[in-house]
Amino acid sequence: MDDYLDDAQEEIKRADHLIFVSLKYTRTCDVLKHIVDRFINCIGFTFTALLEHLKEEGKLETVPKAPIPQARMIKELFPDDEFLPVFADFFMKLRKISKADFSRACEFRRHVTMTVVVDEEVIEINIDTVNEDFKRIKDFYEHVSKMILPPEDD
Repeated sequence: MDDYLDDAQEEIKRADHLIFVSLKYTRTCDVLKHIVDRFINCIGFTFTALLEHLKEEGKLETVPKAPIPQARMIKELFPDDEFLPVFADFFMKLRKISKADFSRACEFRRHVTMTVVVDEEVIEINIDTVNEDFKRIKDFYEHVSKMILPPEDD
C-alpha cells in the first residue's frame, strides 16, 4: 500500500518537472500529453493504495487490477466524499483524453493548446488548465494520504 502512495508521489514529482521545466521551455502538445499521462498514473496509484488499505483493514475482499473497475469501486465506496467520486470521473475522462486523437495549436508559444474531442465534448488542454489540474491532484493526493497514513506525532 505504501509502495503505491510512493509511486503516486513520484508521478507528482514527474508531472511537476514536466509542467514547470519541460513545458516552460518546449511548449509542445507532446509535453501536455505526457503530463496527462502522469496525472492518470498518479490518480491510479492513489486509488490502488486506498483500495489496498481497505483490503488490509478487512473492509474489502479483493482489489480489482484494472483501473476502470477500481474507479467505479471508489465511487461506490465513497459516494459522500468531497474528492473521491469527482476524481474517479476525472480519472476516466483523462484516460479517454489520453487515448483520443488531438489537434495542436500555438505550439512553441505561451498559449500552446491540445484540443481533444471526447464523448462529443471539445476539451482544450493548455498551460493554465494543466496547472489547475495539478493543484487539484496534489490536494487529492494529500486527502487520500490522510485517510491511509496514521497521523504523525509532533
